[in-house]
Amino acid sequence: MDKSHAVSQKSLDLGRKVLDIEASAVQALSSRLDESFLHALELILNCEGRVIVSGMGKSGHIARKIAATMSSTGTPAYFVHPAEASHGDLGMVASSDVFIALSNSGESQELMTIVPIIKRQGAKLISMTGNPSSSLAKVADVHLNAGVDREACPMNLAPTASTTASLALGDALAVALLDAKGFNEENFARSHPGGSLGRRLLTRVRDVMRTGSRMPMVREDAMLSDALIEMSRKGVGMTAIVGGEDVVKGIYTDGDLRRTLEKNLDFRSTPVQSVMSKSPRCIGPDSLAAEAVQLMEQHSINQMLVVDEMHRLIGVLNMHDLLHAKVI
Repeated sequence: MDKSHAVSQKSLDLGRKVLDIEASAVQALSSRLDESFLHALELILNCEGRVIVSGMGKSGHIARKIAATMSSTGTPAYFVHPAEASHGDLGMVASSDVFIALSNSGESQELMTIVPIIKRQGAKLISMTGNPSSSLAKVADVHLNAGVDREACPMNLAPTASTTASLALGDALAVALLDAKGFNEENFARSHPGGSLGRRLLTRVRDVMRTGSRMPMVREDAMLSDALIEMSRKGVGMTAIVGGEDVVKGIYTDGDLRRTLEKNLDFRSTPVQSVMSKSPRCIGPDSLAAEAVQLMEQHSINQMLVVDEMHRLIGVLNMHDLLHAKVI
């Protein structure tokens, strides 16, 4: 075995070992969850102020992520740097708040400096450490044990498995809170309006549909030639066929046109209602645009009519409109 291959194999083995150690560390948390976890949830659910998450060094990075995850899942939270807190930022902590402090050792000097002030303020303190006997664990209202048997670092020094465990425990808190609050997909989308999920869950058919002069429509007594002119003028690849009060009677599409051509009919003398597709797929304006996409794909169509509760035409929808709105 040449040297390069030996190094590559060693690196691969080490990478697998790291993943195994960290996976075991997270798995061990599951059996340790107890009433303390439920108590922590109750404190946060009953919090009338804000949730503040803090930590130093690598624990600080994890604390930032936990605060961000909570905020995006229905529990507004923010990160405060413990060193900055002792130089003025602690003034933002009120008695109605819940303070979550992360420290693997549970002896972080920066955190222990501000903890007495947090307690005097009357804020509730949740600690997340790897040492249940630590100073931070003892003074907390609730302690969550994120301890690990060893770090994934070969020297057992660099925070690796411990930070992974803390992050997973923070995710467990956030998801449990999400469920307890009844936080759903639409709530999630509202906090992510710039993402694809936000567009799929917030965009309604009425936001995308064509209305007014952009809506292809002919009367049920129109000739086929009139329908073709309307289709060409509006450029949607179809036209709605309506009766009195714009009640939908049918639709005439590019596919119908191809079938009509095979019959060698006279476009000027053929009533459009004799060749239209009856009972077309329709959707309401308040339906999600994503639902329209699903129906179009399910029925292999590229257009849909938008109707009100009386089945009156109020808009049309084209797959290109949905693409342009980035719903797809």
